Amino acid sequence: MSKQQNEKVILITGASSGIGAATVQKVVAAGHKAVITARSADKLNALAERLGTDKVLPVTANVSKLADISNVVQQAKQRFGRLDVVFANAGTGLNTAGIADGDPDEWQTMLDVNVNGLLFTAKASLPALKETQGHFIVTSSVAGKITLQGSVYGASKWFAYGFGQNLAAEMKQWNGRCTTICPGMVNTPFFDEAKPDKLQPEDIADAVMFAISANSRCDVREITLMPAN
Repeated sequence: MSKQQNEKVILITGASSGIGAATVQKVVAAGHKAVITARSADKLNALAERLGTDKVLPVTANVSKLADISNVVQQAKQRFGRLDVVFANAGTGLNTAGIADGDPDEWQTMLDVNVNGLLFTAKASLPALKETQGHFIVTSSVAGKITLQGSVYGASKWFAYGFGQNLAAEMKQWNGRCTTICPGMVNTPFFDEAKPDKLQPEDIADAVMFAISANSRCDVREITLMPAN
């Protein structure tokens, strides 16, 4: 397809709910194309139907499997011809906090998504992004910048933060850009109880839109958002 002025093809992981789903809506409203992925086929397909299958390509995948996310990138290029932005947003948390009381099996599941998922998403998409001098965006957290007693989740977000900084330096070699987004508490399905007075998923989606719409001379390396409350 021919590239319309300012139109971008944007791949979003963890797109079935929360921050990911909010970002899909903002992306499409701004006139971009979205390739959306998560493990929940039903939610992805419903989102694509609602926003328009001409604009949204749903591809079911588990980001902790390199073959899965490589397939998503391949389908994105087949459908839209290129890839301009990747929002590596998929993440998960833990039910049991701390090291002494923590569940190693639960740690492994989380690290597969929060660490390997980031690595595999970047590994699979960087060749396509290099072709377009594109943009990689990482969802880290304020938890990845502070000390939280015994928090394995927080440590995984420290990885995400450092990974985003290091990837930015690597992508700079070919005029690519990388942004690490660090939200404070966000009202998402991540929590058992609603947090209506905290950040909303749309706030993080707005930060993504700000980063990708910045002038090409401006490499937005990091955005931190905190609830006003």
